[in-house]
Amino acid sequence: MATQLSRKQSGGTPQIPDRLYFKIGDVARICELEPYVLRFWESQFPQLKPNKSGTGQRLYRRRDVELVLEIKRLVHGEGYTISGARQALDQERRQPQSQKSGVAPAAASSSNAVSAAVGRARAELREIAAMLAAPVSARPPRRRPRITSIASGDLFPS
Repeated sequence: MATQLSRKQSGGTPQIPDRLYFKIGDVARICELEPYVLRFWESQFPQLKPNKSGTGQRLYRRRDVELVLEIKRLVHGEGYTISGARQALDQERRQPQSQKSGVAPAAASSSNAVSAAVGRARAELREIAAMLAAPVSARPPRRRPRITSIASGDLFPS
């Protein structure tokens, strides 16, 4: 209970305890996810490979927990698809290496501008989707016009 309150007060970023290994239930509690989501993400993200004990139990390290939190931020927070989050993680992993090799800061700022524009576009698309999902305002139902004149004046001639 106290950890939940402190997590809410600290701005939403959970505190990772200082331990060497975490079981899947511990990671699920820290990241506020279900264990099946973690198992699915292991199959989708090649970077996420926890060790397994002799009994087959998953043992996550601190860097694995941080990676899960980053995936959760991308997928749940920013609205990335699984493949988009995978690409974003690959790009983040390559970016520090390219900066070390002497890539100009202008290239980094242009990629930040592009990601900011994509974020704005996503937000606008979410607003449009919300508008489309909202119920249509109450309007009178459409009625077919009645036939008012009949040439012979009688519907069923004898």
